Amino acid sequence: MAANGTGNGNQEFSFKNVAAAGNGLARIQTHKKQNGICHDDSSPPVKAQTIDELHSLQKKKSAPTTPIKGTQGAFATISEEERQKQQLQSISASLASLTRETGPKVVKGDPARKSETPRVAHEHHYTPAISISDSALKFTHILYNLSPAELYEQAIKYEHGSFITSNGALATLSGAKAGRSPRDKRVVRDETTENELWWEKGSPNIEMDEHTFLVNRERAVDYLNSLDKVYVNDQFLNWDPEHRIKVRIVSARAYHSLFMHNMCIRPTAEELENFGTPDFTIYNAGQFPCNRYTHYMTSSTSVDLNLARREMVILGTQYAGEMKKGLFSVMHYLMPKRQILSLHSGCNMGKDGDVALFFGLSGTGKTTLSTDHNRYLIGDDEHCWSENGVSNIEGGCYAKCIDLSGEKEPDIWNAIKFGTVLENVVFDEHTREVDYSDKSVTENTRAAYPIEYIPNAKIPCVGPHPKNVILLACDAFGVLPPVSKLSLAQTMYHFISGYTALVAGTEDGIKEPQATFSACFGAAFIMLHPTKYAAMLAEKMSKHGATGWLVNTGWSGGSYGSGNRIKLAHTRKIIDAIHSGSLLRANYTKTEVFGLEIPTEIEGVPSQILDSMNTWSDKNAYKDTLLKLAESDREKHLAYACSRKFKGFSLSLSDFSQRKGCCRNKRFRSFCVLCLLSN
Repeated sequence: MAANGTGNGNQEFSFKNVAAAGNGLARIQTHKKQNGICHDDSSPPVKAQTIDELHSLQKKKSAPTTPIKGTQGAFATISEEERQKQQLQSISASLASLTRETGPKVVKGDPARKSETPRVAHEHHYTPAISISDSALKFTHILYNLSPAELYEQAIKYEHGSFITSNGALATLSGAKAGRSPRDKRVVRDETTENELWWEKGSPNIEMDEHTFLVNRERAVDYLNSLDKVYVNDQFLNWDPEHRIKVRIVSARAYHSLFMHNMCIRPTAEELENFGTPDFTIYNAGQFPCNRYTHYMTSSTSVDLNLARREMVILGTQYAGEMKKGLFSVMHYLMPKRQILSLHSGCNMGKDGDVALFFGLSGTGKTTLSTDHNRYLIGDDEHCWSENGVSNIEGGCYAKCIDLSGEKEPDIWNAIKFGTVLENVVFDEHTREVDYSDKSVTENTRAAYPIEYIPNAKIPCVGPHPKNVILLACDAFGVLPPVSKLSLAQTMYHFISGYTALVAGTEDGIKEPQATFSACFGAAFIMLHPTKYAAMLAEKMSKHGATGWLVNTGWSGGSYGSGNRIKLAHTRKIIDAIHSGSLLRANYTKTEVFGLEIPTEIEGVPSQILDSMNTWSDKNAYKDTLLKLAESDREKHLAYACSRKFKGFSLSLSDFSQRKGCCRNKRFRSFCVLCLLSN
């Protein structure tokens, strides 16, 4: 075509604002290019000959990690093929059943992406020793330490009930179980654990034998090996590199893999290359039930710990918290053997390096009070106290979401974003906005996210020796003062008791406040006798000069229903005074019964509420309620402090305040915390 009749093909066309042609359209004009080539503004072609090659150019090799300062240099150099061979051999050994001792044939990669799996480079052929089955004829595909983005893809594509919410978090379901199953958690009782663990009345340790554990392990491993693919996480526990524990989690769900990716410490690329054999392994076959006819089984759920084999088996529950708390139980066993105290507590640090520990049961405000914009967060739930100071056991946080709001908990609210796992929440079908007040699935809705999602998190999550130990109690009876300074003996007494109160609406059947006690503020997870942890805490507090405090976040001026809950603003002022050290310099008076020292004045807190008796109009009702609580507290303490075979133990309430000798027979003194302090 030649608009002006030139007939030259090496011309470009343009529209000019010239008089319209007879049809009303602008005249087309041509301009000859100097180089004779028609202009092309497209980018250069990609370096790919096929679609598969094009896709391969999208991805570069990387390893998402927890930010860790001061990591060591490169490890011993070996070929990539040899490194992957050793890695797969280690995973194969972890998946070995009792009858196939060398383990299954493992290969990295999703079976749905066979074209991308370099099978030749990674296959390892084994000859099963005995009991050859169809499982020996197939590969077990391993999805190893996937990134959150990869796990999102897996969950949304393959797991029904997984969705991306409007804030970017992955919403998923834990199945029929929306909480832990403590009555189905068992520990192998063998020659070693027989004498080391706490087995008496009140203990959380339910026994099972070695044979039953191996039956359940075989069931879990066979189930995992029968799947097209399994997820494997190699990660760490404990931010103190000197006492770090290597853990391997083998699971059937992407949700479980992402949960543990968030909750454990994520290794660097170099650490992952040299990970080697794990110190502890979890087999999460929660989608598959245990055999209810197996010895010791009382339901289709079984969570089993074998401390000798350093293994944990999960059957019949998909609730991810079983893995988190199972590993915490393991740390409660392994760390004290190294003279390290494991603690169920929150922990933060001031800008001057002063560390505070926060102990408290559910509803006491442990998470709220340990999260402080003016202080660094070391961790919200699990810690170790060693000769090096304190360290967080975990690499993430597991926060309750029920009634969550940005105004009340801004840090948690803002941490729920891409990479976070939201368990059992309800969201709008169209907008995908989460309704945190909706309890349709369960009241125990949760969010699991990496700790670096909290803006003031201290990375690495370690700190010096604590300066303050704060015991939180939500006293629904209204008789404990808002704050008390504790002697070392009193700190141990309240630590062993682990007191708080349940109020109406927290559990079915509760019509009035009920005192509840949890030894060491975490009785469900401790492995040794409570006095073992108490004695270690006493020794460390004494050695490093830490002060104990009892803070009541519950009621004042009457019991639940008649009094009022202590204002959060007042409690925060109390905590600030503890951190600053000003509360140590205050004047104190001593209460009756418990012998607690209470300050007479705190800046920003009404002085009349500091002595809880002043807030009651009926003084006789106050005294009766106080004595009722004191008696139940004493009875629970005695249940913890004295084993069944030592019945000569006796203690009066005044013995604690006056620190009198409490054991009438010397051979019982090793079971009493006051005598442990005296010895």
